[in-house]
Amino acid sequence: MHDLQKKIVSISLNKDLSKLTLRDIGELIGIGRDNPQKTKHHLQQLVKRGVFKNEGGKYKKINVKNDDKKTSLVSLPIYGSANCGEAISFADDHLEGYLKVSPTIIKNKKKVFVVKAKGNSMNKALIDGESINDGDYVLIDSEKKNPENGDYVLSIIDGLANIKRFKEDKGRGMIVLFSESSSNYDPIYIHKNDRDFYSVAGKVLGVLKNS
Repeated sequence: MHDLQKKIVSISLNKDLSKLTLRDIGELIGIGRDNPQKTKHHLQQLVKRGVFKNEGGKYKKINVKNDDKKTSLVSLPIYGSANCGEAISFADDHLEGYLKVSPTIIKNKKKVFVVKAKGNSMNKALIDGESINDGDYVLIDSEKKNPENGDYVLSIIDGLANIKRFKEDKGRGMIVLFSESSSNYDPIYIHKNDRDFYSVAGKVLGVLKNS
């Protein structure tokens, strides 16, 4: 997948692109407002990949629904990896496949996707009694983008995805992202004036062990 297409998919986690013009999208991904046809080309490539659909010139991200009426299982899209150490995994939203789970596991939430954990910086975190270890499946509720202190979140920093414990220090105007690990990892500090490159893709809903 082209880097610009990766950026489009990453941005679509937090923005409804169907409400934006081609020039708006071009500005967000770094093409600029003066080349809408180039932006359209990359959106059309994502349509061909089955990631987006084109409805009258408006591009909407496809939400996967379970069409198998013989089972109550839900198919959750697996979108690449999220780092549990430094923010070094690109949030390319590359669809790797689907994870089948029962509705109770996702607490009947409607907009849940999956990322694979990379690294061990969250192996002391407990999500409903489960730690987050390398290779685990992490369930993300994409509707929860305004976390409270102590929540575990999937954050995007400069296009890089990571899983951390969230804290907002309102007194200093900062967001602090903490690791919870058997190893020593420094926190990540983001000042309120520097939030243009930071966003929350969702709250960690649960962890499914991969071994």
